[in-house]
Amino acid sequence: MTAHPRGETPDPAAEDHEAVEDSGPQAADTPGTPDEDGAGSTEGAEDGAAAAEGAQDLEQAPGATEAPVAPALSEAEAELAAQRELRERIERRKAEKEGPIPAGTKLSGPAADLLAAVRAVESGEKPATAFFDSPASAPAPRRTAPDAAPAHTSPAPERPAPRSASPEAAASVAEVLAEGGAPEALARPAAATLGEGAAEVLREDPWQLLSVPGVRPEQADGFARALLGAGCGPDDERRTAALVGWLLERAALRGHTAMDADEVRTALAGFAVTDPAEAVQHAVAEGVVLVFQDDEAEEGVPEPERAEETGEPSGDAPQADQEPVQVLLGLDRYALAEESLADGLARLVNSCEKGADWTDAAAAAPSPSAGELIRAAATAGLVAHSGGETARAEPAALIAAAHGLGLRALGTTHSADGQRRLAAAVGDPRSAVTLSALLSGEDGPGRDADGAFALDVLVVLDAPQLDVETAAMLVESLADGTRLILSGDPGVLGSAGAGRVFADVIAARSCPHVVSRTPDPGPIGELVSGIGIGELTQVEAPGREVVIVPVRDPGEAVHRTVQLVADSVPRAIGVPSPDTQVITVGHGGPAGTTALNAALKQRLNPGPGRFGGFDPGDRVVHVPAPGRAVPGSVVSADAEGLHLDCAGTPVVVPQERVETSVRHSWALSAHQAAGMRWPAVVVVLPGDAAQQLSRPWVYTAFSRGERHLSVVHGVDQALPRAVAEVPAQERTTRLRPLLEALPTPDAS
Repeated sequence: MTAHPRGETPDPAAEDHEAVEDSGPQAADTPGTPDEDGAGSTEGAEDGAAAAEGAQDLEQAPGATEAPVAPALSEAEAELAAQRELRERIERRKAEKEGPIPAGTKLSGPAADLLAAVRAVESGEKPATAFFDSPASAPAPRRTAPDAAPAHTSPAPERPAPRSASPEAAASVAEVLAEGGAPEALARPAAATLGEGAAEVLREDPWQLLSVPGVRPEQADGFARALLGAGCGPDDERRTAALVGWLLERAALRGHTAMDADEVRTALAGFAVTDPAEAVQHAVAEGVVLVFQDDEAEEGVPEPERAEETGEPSGDAPQADQEPVQVLLGLDRYALAEESLADGLARLVNSCEKGADWTDAAAAAPSPSAGELIRAAATAGLVAHSGGETARAEPAALIAAAHGLGLRALGTTHSADGQRRLAAAVGDPRSAVTLSALLSGEDGPGRDADGAFALDVLVVLDAPQLDVETAAMLVESLADGTRLILSGDPGVLGSAGAGRVFADVIAARSCPHVVSRTPDPGPIGELVSGIGIGELTQVEAPGREVVIVPVRDPGEAVHRTVQLVADSVPRAIGVPSPDTQVITVGHGGPAGTTALNAALKQRLNPGPGRFGGFDPGDRVVHVPAPGRAVPGSVVSADAEGLHLDCAGTPVVVPQERVETSVRHSWALSAHQAAGMRWPAVVVVLPGDAAQQLSRPWVYTAFSRGERHLSVVHGVDQALPRAVAEVPAQERTTRLRPLLEALPTPDAS
């Protein structure tokens, strides 16, 4: 496992490669080891954040206690809002069980309205359109699969643009901010977040400033004190309600769709709230959050209404042999998304008909696992499929088989790189699109008159990257009878947004789950397979497929990384610099993406950065929304903005968004790299990143290389320890129990 051919005089970088004979994970006394982020994920993403905040800014890497702040309106949120106007959000819950909110007579505001609307529909007193504010926004009728493949009759609904503040509103907010000593730079985001009346809102409730991305409680407290003087204190109900909402938003950035009420109360106590239980009760009553409790544990718990309001049971304690009730708090946007997604998946399961005969297609499948997947899709409306990179050939075979049966089949991927690889595997460039392009209407088969995709089979690759809002909007766009196959690698980091859709679907056992028996080949595949089960194994790499480069400090890590990308890998491995990707733990720190990109730019494309820090030819990543990282290169800049070439697609980023949505991309985070592959990858593990490593992070980073993997290793025993002992951080979600409670054909 050396990095230079025999007989070649090694340079310093090549000597680093040579060190693999005696160093690396296996030499560190090891027994031999997704962000988003699949089932093995940590939590959420900060890819859309404006700037890094040191080594803690790790796209919510495992072990991080806080996640970076997301933009005010994510693309998934905007997409979901558009789809809410096409279909009802919640049609009907299972008649045999109560809803997740057992009572609600003491609720007020939006929470009470939501609960009353749900119960009115369940009882038949009102139609499902009662969920909408006006007849104009009533949902479309239940979609049915069209008899024939329609033409591109109806474009996708136009996605609502993120709110932007008028100059007048921003000016009014700036005046209020100045009175409270807050920076004027917050004026536009505050006006965009709080609306045209933002100035009045902030005067009445200064803690509403917490809803602006990037603002922390201590900053909002200072602003409130400046405006309210002695009249404000830590137990002000406006403050406690804002803190509860802020805690739930922060939890969502770590991937949670709900938060345990006990955790919320503990966090509130840390912010000097003297009666956290009362604070939670007030937040629920004001409709800031919704409350849910475990239906199975409700029996024997007195005063459910009190439990609903305070987030804790009151009265007599449960019997010793009863499990305590878990009470969850959640924001309505995620509650609606999970309810809608669960109902939509159940609809697909229950509306599936046998249709075409898939027997011959399964028999002709290129592998036993592909045949098993085809047979599962023949009989089920929802199928989960898991496997590594090589296993992606199996859903490709399914798409090809569906085409052979005359069915309208399509595959979606997380990235343009994944789209290219899937199209090549199927042998048809029209067979694959990115999920974002499908949902926005930029690509894909179009929609029928009811707004449903004109498809019979939809295969979603990179399924661990699906957040709950995007998944809900996708499922709402599928007609009855459409087959949905969710395929992905459970070992990678999960979605940037809230939820763990793929893992919850598998855990709920609500559909067939096909586990691929096709392993990834070669030394990299062997290494990654071991990591997936918690082992950092020694692998034989006669072709220098895996090389370990030990370093002593972050400065040396940066130096060795530049040598590898610019010299050693192109010369000894034969992979040019443009095809080599650097992956590191976070954006900040002495060996984060910011420092590495600066060093790599200086070596590979030096320039003054005359276009807002960028020059023509710079490798960049465009982050149009949290969780979406689109690689590209800089072409030019003018009054319109920065012109990029993203996989052959021209993109213009407005000047005001360049700073927050474009970064150099010679070095990426593992969350940004999810769903993409490169011929060669250099993974940088500086010593200061040891606490941020986990098995999903290592699995994701190490599996991005197709031909070669170099590991710049400065974390000593922290690497095998992370692989063996730090699995994916669990996300708190409600989707799994919702799926388990819904009726299925077998139950019927």
